[in-house]
Amino acid sequence: MKKCVVAFSGGLDTTVICSLFQEMDIEIVTVTLDIGQGDDIKEIEAKANRFNVSKHYTIDAKKEFAGDFIFPAIKANCLYEGSYPNATALGRPLIVKHLVETGRLENADAVAHGSTGKGNDQVRIDNGVRALSDMKVIAPVRDWELWRDEEIEYAREKNLDVNLTRDKAYSFDHNLWGRSMECGPIEKPDLEVPEDAYELTANPKDAPDEPQTVELFFENGVPIRADLAGELVTDPVQLIMKLNKLAGKHGVGRINHMEDRVVGFKSRESYESPAALAILPAHKDLEKFILTKDELRLKADMDIKFSEMAYDGKWFSPVRHAINAFIDETQKHVNGSVKVRLFKGSATVLSRKSGYSLYSRDMASYDKATTTWVQQDGEVFTRLYGLDYVMGYKRRYGKGK
Repeated sequence: MKKCVVAFSGGLDTTVICSLFQEMDIEIVTVTLDIGQGDDIKEIEAKANRFNVSKHYTIDAKKEFAGDFIFPAIKANCLYEGSYPNATALGRPLIVKHLVETGRLENADAVAHGSTGKGNDQVRIDNGVRALSDMKVIAPVRDWELWRDEEIEYAREKNLDVNLTRDKAYSFDHNLWGRSMECGPIEKPDLEVPEDAYELTANPKDAPDEPQTVELFFENGVPIRADLAGELVTDPVQLIMKLNKLAGKHGVGRINHMEDRVVGFKSRESYESPAALAILPAHKDLEKFILTKDELRLKADMDIKFSEMAYDGKWFSPVRHAINAFIDETQKHVNGSVKVRLFKGSATVLSRKSGYSLYSRDMASYDKATTTWVQQDGEVFTRLYGLDYVMGYKRRYGKGK
């Protein structure tokens, strides 16, 4: 291998990788994507240049991330195992796309990333690169069996610019849609996540004592604008960023659950996703207002499958594309607005409006003066509705044979 494109975050793993490549006289091209992680991009570029890289690419991909990855996830009510909005998982195929494009542009022999042999990202990135190209893909932390404590010691010996200690060696991954926290005491399921690991969210007990109501406006299943405390926001990136800040201030977005990793074992995972945990319940509520019962039931299965495929690194799978085609069809009339109250760690739907609602107060009301429903029709309906199972029970288990 003579020339390699490295997905460079400036963190421990990719910093160590670049240092090792430099020692091996491998020509290094680094790529950093800005997908809303909040890092100092100029500082990351400066870190990369310390390894005498032949070229460093900084790519602002926030808008692309929001439109092509987060929005499909919103349409799919994407929560892996009912808890995790897949923030990291959704960012990986975008990174893969730009890694491959840069590799072709630079005529590189290979692309490299900082995934470990225990993580999900090795699956997501390796197979994404293989799907999009014939380039070699390597993960030195995994392939060369580099362990985290060894990397920390190596970084110290080489005086590499990474701010880690053995006692507080958290690992974070942050983008527009959320933030993951791993390693150190976070790995212990019987302990609370240390408060100093959180960055985006206030502790709910310390959140404001007054609730805040926001209104989200959806078109074709995605948020097109939001009224955030009187500020009307229409830009997708700004909408998510500002809602992250506002919801996080009210303690919304903390996730702590046991997760089934792609590689087969369970891990304790902690996340912060304030905007996601405000938008997703609002979107799902609007769907329940608009879609038919059969659409909702079938879509619930497709939503689960979407979240699993995104998590499992199968973003480029034909099945995922087919699922998206179905979901997109269901979203053509998911238009309307939802009000959500943010308060002490919860995001509660208060009300919803839509011109495509299937709700009819004339039918649903229990008030005789307003309803058009004929009560006697209910008796005929119940007889026909229960005909098969009533007969089945009587024939098989009852005495009426």
